[in-house]
Amino acid sequence: MADETFYDAIGGFETIRRIVARFYAGVAEDEVLRPLYPEADLGPAEERFRLFLVQYWGGPTTYSDTRGHPRLRMRHAPFAVTPEAKDHWLMHFREGLDEVALPPELDAQFWDYVTHAAQFMVNTLD
Repeated sequence: MADETFYDAIGGFETIRRIVARFYAGVAEDEVLRPLYPEADLGPAEERFRLFLVQYWGGPTTYSDTRGHPRLRMRHAPFAVTPEAKDHWLMHFREGLDEVALPPELDAQFWDYVTHAAQFMVNTLD
């Protein structure tokens, strides 16, 4: 269908919920990434990320309705996002994508976006 969004094509909210839940399960145990999440409870960060991805891929605009423009670099600026942190982030995101087993072309499109976004967030080289 020509009007179908990427969000719809991948299975909508439930697919993104599963990807993000798997991602945060990895973050919770990751010695490199966990210090970058200052909240004791990862739930609010998980919710923000889930809503961001839902909106980015064509779902409801709840993220912007509640938080305004994403301003990703600005929101991540207080944290030292190193190449190592980026690699750990991508490892856990890959696990989330693998869990939902998207068709190869949709998986590739999602992966392409997150790999570029993760590289864009790197702000510290050591």
